Amino acid sequence: MKKSLLLHAVTMVIFGAVVVVSSGFTTISKSVHDFRLKNVDGNFKSLKDYPNAKGFIVVFTCNHCPFAKLYPPRLNELNQKYRIKGVPLIAISSTDTVVYEGDSYALMVEKAKNEHFNFPYLQDDMQTVARDFGAQKTPHAYVLWKEHDQLVVKYNGAIDDNGAEPSKVKHQYIADAVEDLLAGKPVTVKETKSIGCQINLRK
Repeated sequence: MKKSLLLHAVTMVIFGAVVVVSSGFTTISKSVHDFRLKNVDGNFKSLKDYPNAKGFIVVFTCNHCPFAKLYPPRLNELNQKYRIKGVPLIAISSTDTVVYEGDSYALMVEKAKNEHFNFPYLQDDMQTVARDFGAQKTPHAYVLWKEHDQLVVKYNGAIDDNGAEPSKVKHQYIADAVEDLLAGKPVTVKETKSIGCQINLRK
């Protein structure tokens, strides 16, 4: 029983944060719902606000997680490259702010300003979007594609294969998935394992 649990989920403590390795829970080909969440600019955002989008890069992230802190420059680069191709990036924080005060809306606004986010950073304060997607950790990335008026998950997992050292990244999972879809091809790597801080969903 213990071996089985270890195969499905490995937890460790790094930098004082609880870290979760992807459990292998798949959402590939699952359709997800649109949402309407408050952005750091004070306005509410919905995927319907992008009628010409071919798909979306959705990244569940937060302020406090040491792993999430490694990625803002790369998220800016992904959004800058793919929003003009019809695949904008949207970041969502679904953290329980009672547990992590550093993820409050006010501090989300401050972080977005200080790190020059060029993408929406939305607060999922009721955690409904994280539940719909099955998001488990930060960062947890998804590539969605529009198919027959539905938003279908085509990729689920890590952003790339090296959070700590961007110069040593060998596999850019998000970028590769988007490139496959833009070329009309099936996504080569549909799911990967990633590590990050657990999203504690309220009961």
